[in-house]
Amino acid sequence: MESLDAEGWAQLFNSCRESACHLEMRDHYAVAEEAADIEKWRAGKWGPEEDAASKAGWLELMRATAARGVRLRRTRIISEPASEYIRFEHDGTPQNIEAGEEVRWLPRTRASGLALPGNDCWIFDGATVLFNHFTGEGGWVGNELSRDPRVAELCTKAFESAWELGVPHDEFTLT
Repeated sequence: MESLDAEGWAQLFNSCRESACHLEMRDHYAVAEEAADIEKWRAGKWGPEEDAASKAGWLELMRATAARGVRLRRTRIISEPASEYIRFEHDGTPQNIEAGEEVRWLPRTRASGLALPGNDCWIFDGATVLFNHFTGEGGWVGNELSRDPRVAELCTKAFESAWELGVPHDEFTLT
């Protein structure tokens, strides 16, 4: 297993040819770069323009990746009622969609029959998996890259199963 830095992350998207799928399974993320954004959101001083500016680099990477014909999909498995963080994330999802991502939401109660990996992950072209590791409080720990075909197959099947059950963003209402 390998670990990637930010440049390696971008390279995964730049070399991707067909699909990049993200499976998110946490109800709370506490990554340092979002702390100020969440505070502004809580105070009602956050809207689509602020969200898009905050994640401009990410959105540009998604636009460039989608422009090459890569299908970008994200499934978020969430508890209901939704956590504050998920509400923040939900409010910012239209910017991700505008940049070329497809996003679905899957209430955790509908995911009980799924075999899921132990960590959030990105799956690139069904062959490379980037696991994201977090502390119990949601802080970023690091990532782990796998090119093991068995791991890629497990994660791809898990993603596709969750995607099938998920509700498209524009049809999903948070509770």
